[in-house]
Amino acid sequence: MLDKKQKRHLKARAHPLKPVVITGQLGLTEAVLAEIDRALTAHELIKVRINAEDRQARREMAQQICDRLDAELVQILGHVATLYRENPES
Repeated sequence: MLDKKQKRHLKARAHPLKPVVITGQLGLTEAVLAEIDRALTAHELIKVRINAEDRQARREMAQQICDRLDAELVQILGHVATLYRENPES
């Protein structure tokens, strides 16, 4: 679990980033999860564009990604979720 200071630092690092994965109309497919997993392994800190209609659905989808991939949700702004997962190799 990230504390406030860590989240603030990660938000600052994520500010210039563009979303690297965009969920489609089918939502969270295995292919989308695999791509997010690959991106988290390579970069640790990524942004994901979640195409869901309402705020609650976007939050639930972001939380589902974090639960399945052992990642931390840094923030959600609009349709973009910022995710972090520490890479033990770096």
